[in-house]
Amino acid sequence: MTTIGRAPRAERRRGPALGLLGLAMVVAAMEALPRLDIVDRRFLPPFSTMARSLGRQLTTGDFWVALGQTLRGWALGLAIAMVAGVVLGVLIGGVPLLRALTASTIEFLRPIPSVALIPLVVLIYGSQLESALVLVVYAAFWQVLVQVLYGVADVDPVVRDTARSYRFSRWTIVRTVIWPTALPYVVTGFRLAAAVALILQITAELIIGVPGLGRSIGVAQSSGAVADTYALVIVVGIIGVAVNASARAVERRVLRWHTAVRRDV
Repeated sequence: MTTIGRAPRAERRRGPALGLLGLAMVVAAMEALPRLDIVDRRFLPPFSTMARSLGRQLTTGDFWVALGQTLRGWALGLAIAMVAGVVLGVLIGGVPLLRALTASTIEFLRPIPSVALIPLVVLIYGSQLESALVLVVYAAFWQVLVQVLYGVADVDPVVRDTARSYRFSRWTIVRTVIWPTALPYVVTGFRLAAAVALILQITAELIIGVPGLGRSIGVAQSSGAVADTYALVIVVGIIGVAVNASARAVERRVLRWHTAVRRDV
């Protein structure tokens, strides 16, 4: 029993250790390649130079303002997408007629990439925050909606019919039958949408010029500040890792009763 219990703990420690080792190898390569003149320093400065540039960025107010703008736009877009995706997913998935009526429309709109909407949002909103918000909501919404539709469709018909035979109200059926089954899909949609929302937020800032870290990257690149550009890219990467880790933590917390999560723990 003790040996069996030790094995999963060893595996959990091994994963992060290997991840840190891989990261250290990448950092070492980024430091060595320019210094050995294998790569031109004008295009890839040593990692230590990037780190010093990042340290300077952290002491400026403009960096923190841009970081706050990026996180605010990401969080607002993700929140809107989650609410809309869950509500419409439960509504459409719970009514077979609506599911049939909207199936072709969803399959038509879902594959359209959000970046294809950039000319339209620029025409309407320019480089305002609303442009990024539209792109973020559009991209993240489909991640949530499709997962919720799958979750509602996964409800056991026998359980649903039993609830109806007991004359449960529609809200009671949603709360006690549909929602527990759909919740793992909702959390998966949240995890996917969180990453997609961050990507589109940075993309909108970089291409459209919406205030945020993406625009700071574009300004640094156009001005020839290569080290500053890499430093800001590193910050975006760290944010992405933090977003993914936070989404995983939410998943474990919300689904701690689920068999798959309990098995992982």
